[in-house]
Amino acid sequence: MNETATSTLAALPYSLPACPNARTALFAMRRMGAHGLSDARAAHAMMTAFGGGFRRPLTLMRGLMADLAAHSSVPIAIAPCCCARMTPGERALLTVLARVEVQSDTAALLLSDLIGQRRCDGVLASAAAVAMAFADEGRPVCV
Repeated sequence: MNETATSTLAALPYSLPACPNARTALFAMRRMGAHGLSDARAAHAMMTAFGGGFRRPLTLMRGLMADLAAHSSVPIAIAPCCCARMTPGERALLTVLARVEVQSDTAALLLSDLIGQRRCDGVLASAAAVAMAFADEGRPVCV
């Protein structure tokens, strides 16, 4: 394995999730993280995935991303949208979305580590709202 491939695997150690709902969430997170909360491609992806019920998941995803930006004391690495692998931060955030309703203690610890804050209740509530919005539209996030 050459040096470039080794450094790429170190920065992007995880494959994309098999769950299409998790891939939609990941795409929206990447677009909003790189291009702002009002990114049109993120909105279009949510509209395509959710149809007429896209507003709630989109608005809550924007809120989650704003909360992450406001409360994280460490940078959260995101990959470009076209990348077929995930960063550890992206994987952690998708795991939080998948577990926040059924394993809230685990999700809280993972989110706390991700944002570098001991108290993550507000951000965890935002993540729970996003997870619930996806599930209510019949698209639960799983990893």
